[in-house]
Amino acid sequence: MYVVIMGGGRVGLNLASKLIENGNDVTIIEKSEELCNNAATELDALVICGNGTNKKILEEANIGDADVFVAATGNDDANLLSSILVRDYNIEKIIARVSDISHEEAFQKVGINFVVSPELTAASYLEKVITRPNIADLIVLGKGNAEMINITVKNKKVIGKEIREVSPTDDYIIAAVHNNGNIIIPKENMVLSENNLISVLVKANAVKKVTQMFTT
Repeated sequence: MYVVIMGGGRVGLNLASKLIENGNDVTIIEKSEELCNNAATELDALVICGNGTNKKILEEANIGDADVFVAATGNDDANLLSSILVRDYNIEKIIARVSDISHEEAFQKVGINFVVSPELTAASYLEKVITRPNIADLIVLGKGNAEMINITVKNKKVIGKEIREVSPTDDYIIAAVHNNGNIIIPKENMVLSENNLISVLVKANAVKKVTQMFTT
């Protein structure tokens, strides 16, 4: 898909990198010349140095062809104005970053699909909103405090165990097992095999611990 991101700072840059890694086309709009040069150096993406609240700049980014627009600057006013402007182009999904959470209602009132706060989320969540909305919906329920991660089973301590012996716990639940491209919702007596790819819904503060449990 084609994604236009306004903002070439940390959030915008990390999001763009994740999207490009997954084969999406990305254009970044950034008014800071320094950040523009940085983005152009780090990313395989079109970088437009200009103000995303200007319709001419948006059209230079071919905003009418975009599937998703993300306003990711640290300026709530700019994010709100640009999001309002791009509504005229019938974009399927508009996502806006809000720095002051008290502004969230104002964003929602003008029809922004998703409003995210850097205090509650990160670029990895934005990537999920765009590419895996069903998973992202689960994360929204936890206010950004949970993640869906894929893990390849390597630890001999869990290989050969039934799902019910290791899941669920207070920190995670095994949500799916992948088998030859098919997704299986695991039953309690399903046995974990070496190199099984599993999808795990895990609390953000337990990701490292849970990953190590299945891999080391």
